[in-house]
Amino acid sequence: MTDTPLDQPKVPLGVGALIGESFSILFGNFLKVILVAFVPVLVGLVLSGGLIGFDVALGVEDPTFNDAGGTAAFGLAFVVEMVIYSLTTALLVQLAYDAKLKRPVQPGRYIGPALSALLPVAILSLVAGLLAGFATLLFIIPGLWVYAVFSVMVPAIVIERVGFGGLGRSARLTKQYRWPIAGALVLGLILIVVINFVVGLVIGLVAYIGGTILATILFSALSAIGVGYISILVALIYARLREIKEGISVDQIASVFD
Repeated sequence: MTDTPLDQPKVPLGVGALIGESFSILFGNFLKVILVAFVPVLVGLVLSGGLIGFDVALGVEDPTFNDAGGTAAFGLAFVVEMVIYSLTTALLVQLAYDAKLKRPVQPGRYIGPALSALLPVAILSLVAGLLAGFATLLFIIPGLWVYAVFSVMVPAIVIERVGFGGLGRSARLTKQYRWPIAGALVLGLILIVVINFVVGLVIGLVAYIGGTILATILFSALSAIGVGYISILVALIYARLREIKEGISVDQIASVFD
């Protein structure tokens, strides 16, 4: 996990600029980002709620694993959430490039490419998540490093259509830049942790006062913020890596959707 001096990147990634631009795109297109992320997140939450109960899906109650059926339902709900997250990220990656290039954001245009990439994105996201999770069990730093290795997998699949070669493509692109990428992603992870903490407090209160439907809608809207930021940041990291390593500009990357 260490880079030798000869392996150090000659051109800086520009972590500060990437973080700043990610926030700029997020808040400059806030309603559009929330709309694109909200719908699939809500669908995923409804499906998960049907499998394991809405209180568990919302985080109000802890899951129970008293029998094989409950464990299987929780596992299936996890897969559903992973598929939905993959679809959401594939949609938002395209939005990020349109926003960066000051082009009209057209959510309907993103559906086709996102759906065509869904199977490899979902399966490889699950694999990468398990690898990062296992590394995190050893220590949090290896987990962040593994996360950085596979961080641009989704843009690679959606943009380059590399299919199940997405993990390898991400590993090649991120080589020599994994620690800067990990540093950039930490802020996004902190944002998600904070949002999830606030969401947990608010949702518990809303579920008690306003009922499950209102809590589900609010949970989906707030979760969309964290997913939106991470997806935008990953899209910009991917674009920056291709600019540094291959001389490919953002408009050339986005031209695959024209």
